[in-house]
Amino acid sequence: MSKAERTRQFIIEASAPLINKKGMAGTSLSDIMEATKLAKGGIYGNFENKEEICIESFLYLRAQLASKLDLAVSKGKSAREKLFNLLDVYGNGNAMIEGCPILNFGTEADDTNPFMREQVKKAILSSQRRLSNIIEDGIQNKELSQEINSEHFSINTFAIIEGGILCRKVLGNDDQMNIILNSIKNDFERYVL
Repeated sequence: MSKAERTRQFIIEASAPLINKKGMAGTSLSDIMEATKLAKGGIYGNFENKEEICIESFLYLRAQLASKLDLAVSKGKSAREKLFNLLDVYGNGNAMIEGCPILNFGTEADDTNPFMREQVKKAILSSQRRLSNIIEDGIQNKELSQEINSEHFSINTFAIIEGGILCRKVLGNDDQMNIILNSIKNDFERYVL
């Protein structure tokens, strides 16, 4: 990796948590300069504008979250273990201290930034596909009843988790998230053979 590539990556990694917390509109160039300890020229020598930093920050955060979830899923042997491991990532409040980047960036980019909206859409569909694959593998391996609809379960589970993340962030505790995660587990258990 060249020095320019390392600097660019450093700016992304330093800016991403800040933008995830404050939002794209709420994060100023001054905030990014303070987080990176770089001058304006050092930042704009690596990025065309703040929007590009925001997009790259989202992609970085999305990749970090996907890696955590994929690792958790890979540690499970059964569909039940895979799903419960995935849910445990969300149950750990420290895993996403500033909230989920999909929720944070998606809320802000819904109509104002079509490119960001498309990136968030891809992240949503990828997250739902991860859940659906667990269910489909469980059905195929005869661990789960064929009565479970993998698409419906994955869409519902994703939406409920994102709602739980919002509640956690606004309420400042895990009480409702724990109820949500237990509810998902109980719903899933009905289909375990």
